[in-house]
Amino acid sequence: MRGNALILALIAVFFATALIGSSARAESNLLPHPPKARGEHCVADTDYMRRYHMMMLKHQRDETVHEGVRGGKYSIGGCVGCHAVKGEDGKPVSYDSPQHFCRSCHDYAAVSIDCFECHSSKPGAKSPSAAAGPAAGMPSTALASHSQGSHP
Repeated sequence: MRGNALILALIAVFFATALIGSSARAESNLLPHPPKARGEHCVADTDYMRRYHMMMLKHQRDETVHEGVRGGKYSIGGCVGCHAVKGEDGKPVSYDSPQHFCRSCHDYAAVSIDCFECHSSKPGAKSPSAAAGPAAGMPSTALASHSQGSHP
């Protein structure tokens, strides 16, 4: 009797361990897996960037719009330049592509961003507003929101 109880306990432990392991693997498959960035290191550590990247971008946006500071430490161009993902043709993909670096987490979190309506989502490409000055090509509602310190 004691031997049977021991065998049953070992079988239960085995199945519980297998179930927990498969559950953890399934959960990790559900999480986003953004592509690895090029470069030695980011402007901040990974956990900090995951939590605060939008605040950093907003702060940089305010410095750019209100003070004319371009190309700062947290510029969207710097992010895109390091985190750009290349497609099968060897060229960086745009935000329209599910391969785009930003899309992996933003799609997972069901977050809609409008950065790339005005800014280029590919490194080296001209943004719609860059050709004719800082306000050209930017929708008037976006320009008003930028200058008021909030983002559309």
